[in-house]
Amino acid sequence: MKLRVSSPVFKGGLHDARTATSIGRLLGPAFVVCFVTGLVSHFMQHPPGWLAPGIPSRPAWGYRFTQGLHVASGIAAIPLLLAKLWTVYPRLFAWPPTRSFRHALERLSIALLVAGAVFELATGLLNTAQWYPWPFSFVPVHYAVAWLVTGALLLHIAVRAPEIRAHWSRRSPGTLALPAQDAADRRSLLAAVGAAVGAVTLTTVGQSFTPLKGLILFAPRHPDRGPQGLPVNRTAAAAGVGRIADEEYRLVVDGPRRYTLTLDELRALPQHEVELPIACVEGWSKSAHWSGVRVVDLLERAGARPDARVRVVSLQLRGGYRVSEMGHEHARDPLTLLALRLNGGELDPDHGYPVRLIAPNRPGVLQTKWVGRLEVLS
Repeated sequence: MKLRVSSPVFKGGLHDARTATSIGRLLGPAFVVCFVTGLVSHFMQHPPGWLAPGIPSRPAWGYRFTQGLHVASGIAAIPLLLAKLWTVYPRLFAWPPTRSFRHALERLSIALLVAGAVFELATGLLNTAQWYPWPFSFVPVHYAVAWLVTGALLLHIAVRAPEIRAHWSRRSPGTLALPAQDAADRRSLLAAVGAAVGAVTLTTVGQSFTPLKGLILFAPRHPDRGPQGLPVNRTAAAAGVGRIADEEYRLVVDGPRRYTLTLDELRALPQHEVELPIACVEGWSKSAHWSGVRVVDLLERAGARPDARVRVVSLQLRGGYRVSEMGHEHARDPLTLLALRLNGGELDPDHGYPVRLIAPNRPGVLQTKWVGRLEVLS
C-alpha cells in the first residue's frame, strides 16, 4: 500500500504573492533602517580599533536620532512581520519540502529569516524594558543574529525576485492574474496593517521624540520620569555607590603631568553650560541642561596631545560600562564636560553625584557616572 502525503488546503483569501509583496515592500525597508541604525549603535559602543580614535562628536543629537529611529523601526516592524507571516504561512506546509535546488535555497532563506526576525524583534523589544529572561549576553547575540537576518533577507529577495517583480504593482502581470474580487479585501488588510504600524509608533516614539511624549502608552520609559526630570537606568545602589562625601572625593587626571583635584577645586574651576541629550540604547532620550568643567581643559592641564584618547573610570563597584573610552573628537569637543550640575541643581546620586561625563553624540551607557579618574592614552 502506497502512502500518499498531500499538503493541507488553506481556503482563506489573501494568502497570495501580491499581498506578501505589498507587505514586504514596507517590512524590508523597516528591517534595513533597523539594521543600519543598529550598526551605528554597535560601532559607537564597541568600535573597532581603526574607528575608535575618530568617532565624530557632531551632530550633538546624532546618536539620539539614530537610536530612536532604530527602536521605532523595530517596533513598527512587529505588526508588519505578523501580517507577513499570516500571509505566507500556508507555504510553510508545502509538500514536498523541496522540489529543486532553487526551492531548497528559498526554504532555507525563509527558515532563517523567520526564526531570526522573530528572535531579533522579540529580544529587542524586551531590551527596551531591560528584561533579559535568557542566559546569553544580549548585545553580541543580537548583533550576530542581525547579520544572519540580513543575509537571509538578501538571499530570500534574490531567490524570489521573479515573483516579486510579477506582483510588485497593481498592473504587474502576476497581480492581474489574481482574482479581481480580492483587491478590495487586500486594500482593507493593508490599511489595517498600516493603522497598526501607526498606532504602535505614535504610542511609543514619544520616549525619544519628546514632542509626542503626551501620546506615550506602551513605551516602558517616559522621558520626564526620574530624578531631576531625567530617567535613570542604573541607580547608585545598583552600581554599589553610596553617597560620596565631598571631602573624600578625588578626581585623578593621569597624563604626562599627573594631578589630583578635590571636589572644591573642581567647583572652583571655570564652569561651562551645555544643552545635551542623554540617549540610551533602550530607545528613550531627553535633552537636559548640564554645567561643569570642560574635559579639554583638564587634558591640556595634564599635557595631553591633541590626538590623545581618554579612558574614563567610574567609582562604581558593580555592573557593566564601569570604564569607557573617548577618541580625540569627543575628548577635545568643547561640549564634553565633567558635569557637576543638572537642570540647575547638583547631581542626584543616581545621576552620578558628584561628577559624571556628558558628551555630544554618545550612547548613554558611555556617559560614565561617578567619575573618579581620567587617563590619557597614547
